[in-house]
Amino acid sequence: MKKIAILLAVLIGALQITYAQVITKYSDNVSTLNGIMKAYYDVVTVKKGGKVSYERDSLIHWPNVSVGSAGIGKNGKPAFHYMSLKEYHRLSDPYLEKDGFYEKEISRKVEKFGSIYHVWSTYESRNEPGGPIIERGINSVELYFDGTRFWILGWFFDGERKDNPIPKKYLTK
Repeated sequence: MKKIAILLAVLIGALQITYAQVITKYSDNVSTLNGIMKAYYDVVTVKKGGKVSYERDSLIHWPNVSVGSAGIGKNGKPAFHYMSLKEYHRLSDPYLEKDGFYEKEISRKVEKFGSIYHVWSTYESRNEPGGPIIERGINSVELYFDGTRFWILGWFFDGERKDNPIPKKYLTK
């Protein structure tokens, strides 16, 4: 009977475990899927003439992560560009900072197995809040949850085009 009481006490205690929130130095809550996805979009949002923070972005990604984009090359054939996060920032930040960039998630589909998550995140981009949409597409984001926080393992995206419309199932919440 004593063993059963001890076992019950241990089980009840285990059920009451709560995880502390993990907040980066930039106030990004990476302990929840919603929090890290918010950070994922916030980090590329920059006012015209502002600065994008590679350091902030690197705090939500697994070390030495690679990222990329798919689309149609100049030859009219499918093209894929895959690079380090640092290289992505080197190539994209000047454009984002010059013209301003506001990207937001408009729909999300999540698949999970164990501690691995796959997020299909539909987005729309503008140069300023409320401005005309300059692009829509889907980000494919792979994440790992280590029991305390989420890490982005990698991502790539493809933009919507006349020959590549976003399927309706990726436009509903």
